[in-house]
Amino acid sequence: MTKPVVLIAEELSPATIDALGPDFDVRNVDGTDRPALLSALAEANAVLIRSATKIDAEAIAAAPVLKVVARAGVGLDNVDIKTATTAGVMVVNAPTSNIISAAELTVGHILSLARRIPAAHASLSGGAWKRSSYTGTELFEKTVGIIGLGRIGALIAARLQAFDMKVVAYDPYVTSARAQQLGVQLLSLDELLEQSDFVTIHMPKTPETTGMIGAEQFARMKPTAYVVNVARGGLIDEAALHTALTTGEIAGAGLDVFTSEPPAEGGTAAALLSLPNVVVTPHLGASTEEAQEKAGVSVAKSVRLALGGELVPDAVNVAGGVIDPYVRPGIPLVEKLGQIFAALAHSPLTSLDVEVHGELQAYDVSVLKLAALKGVFTNIVSETVSYVNAPLLAEQRGVDVRLLVDDDSPEYRNVITLSGALSDGSQLSVSGTLTGTKQVEKLVAINGYAIELPIEKHHIVMLYTDRPGIVAVYGQRFGEAGINIAGMQIARQAAGGQALSVLTVDSPVPDHLLDDVRAAIDADLFRQIEITES
Repeated sequence: MTKPVVLIAEELSPATIDALGPDFDVRNVDGTDRPALLSALAEANAVLIRSATKIDAEAIAAAPVLKVVARAGVGLDNVDIKTATTAGVMVVNAPTSNIISAAELTVGHILSLARRIPAAHASLSGGAWKRSSYTGTELFEKTVGIIGLGRIGALIAARLQAFDMKVVAYDPYVTSARAQQLGVQLLSLDELLEQSDFVTIHMPKTPETTGMIGAEQFARMKPTAYVVNVARGGLIDEAALHTALTTGEIAGAGLDVFTSEPPAEGGTAAALLSLPNVVVTPHLGASTEEAQEKAGVSVAKSVRLALGGELVPDAVNVAGGVIDPYVRPGIPLVEKLGQIFAALAHSPLTSLDVEVHGELQAYDVSVLKLAALKGVFTNIVSETVSYVNAPLLAEQRGVDVRLLVDDDSPEYRNVITLSGALSDGSQLSVSGTLTGTKQVEKLVAINGYAIELPIEKHHIVMLYTDRPGIVAVYGQRFGEAGINIAGMQIARQAAGGQALSVLTVDSPVPDHLLDDVRAAIDADLFRQIEITES
């Protein structure tokens, strides 16, 4: 069996390769060598990159079997997420790999500014001994203002509280209860700027946050205050910062990131580098051995999940998140129910309800909606269907999708039903569950007909008028053709009415035999179902 191809486009830690394991054909390419990259992508099922390799529309078009792009880090500026999503390619990163490193670098900048460490080092290294020229300030009982109280902001708060600093924060998405839990006082942005001795910013870069600290904000700060940016270049207006630093409006700045990197010669960012009251580092927020290793190992694990057909918690273009172990076994079940639903549908789907009944109602089961859509579209569209593009396929086809959850499941611990409306006005539903300690996947209802049959690779579903001798008819026809019936369930709602028969067969049934049996029993519904494994 051919191993999936994993392409390593940049240098990653040995632990990353170890985390991939022996199940893949691991190949290497220089991601900055564009022709070599495009050529190598032709056979790649996954590509692992850092910041230097650009995975754009051209690269994705050159990768017909690509399933996942894994960025060993946080930023995704070098990945065309929209194009990847349309192509059904999952994009993953390592969102928590560098948070400790970034928080510690922020504290390092604050200490460097407070005690003037870089300038003092440069002076002494140059042969001067000027103790009085580098008098600093203590952090003790000073106020630090954190703009953005997310994961990194919270880590910084905890570390600076150890210096007995007062910590205030601005974050419109953080509740007062969360701030109180962190020992942080929430303020408006203006209040934070006016009160803080040190201001550090930790916001995502968006059109709304770009330049959010500019001339107006510097005017509100104390002349003894310092500002630090270890987050994203452009959050601080560099021209306004240069003016504030050279006019004495603020005391200094610590910068790890810039609008253009490296700072363009003659530009505003380059002018900041030469100021005596600025501490600069070349975008080192994630540059620790620990962060690099965590990022590589994290995305390697994500690649294993993605190529194994599972949901990936760190996928940026797929809904979901962390999947509870109690929910996870339901994912392949629901995918198979989706395939059964699609096989039974005789006209296009217009709406789909994914109904989750039972104990699962206490968990986040949003992943099951994705699994249902992936199953529904797997065998009916030409594109490769994934958890990434399945919702897009539904949207493009005008299919309304709902997730409905309750605890009403009298017969089984949990039952999941896919119920949909078809374009001809008819309704269709299929239900399944997991039973026993081995969590056997079972089909338990079709259109309200109660059955209980393990889901296998090949099934035949028949709906016909209930009358004596029907089972003998199709049993004989299949037997004569060498088709073994491995299992069978028959359900009816009233004697003499319609009966639903679901067969498990060991091999596919030829079309001519299906037509023959359908005519022999005068079936109203007759479908062969073949389950495709992810």
